[in-house]
Amino acid sequence: MDLRDALEAAGNTGPDTKMIRLTRSLNAWGKPEFGEVLKQEIERIDASALPLQQGLARSSYVTDRPFQAMIIAVREEAGLIRVKAGIFYTGIIAGCSCADDPTPIDELNEYCVVRFDVDRTTADATVTLLAE
Repeated sequence: MDLRDALEAAGNTGPDTKMIRLTRSLNAWGKPEFGEVLKQEIERIDASALPLQQGLARSSYVTDRPFQAMIIAVREEAGLIRVKAGIFYTGIIAGCSCADDPTPIDELNEYCVVRFDVDRTTADATVTLLAE
């Protein structure tokens, strides 16, 4: 049973769980460069594959600016590598876009914590927003 099958069996797939692949990180597992490889690979993920919109706290819409990742914790569990990461990104408060809308379009800094579960065999990974 691979990670996708296990998640489906546990009922842990749905709109808040996205599947991605972290092949370079899996190949670097156990090596000194793992943390940096993982950070770089996470930062190359298309932002739409991450639950950034759901993680907004101060704004209402995620901007298309690049985000930054910070690795908080990594541990190995049965058949997977579990990564807790902080994501720094920006959002805006979207107004009505009317000519007389007084709402300035200022970017606000946002932060959320996500968990990546990386399958040790396939490098398939799910990302889940954590309530932290």
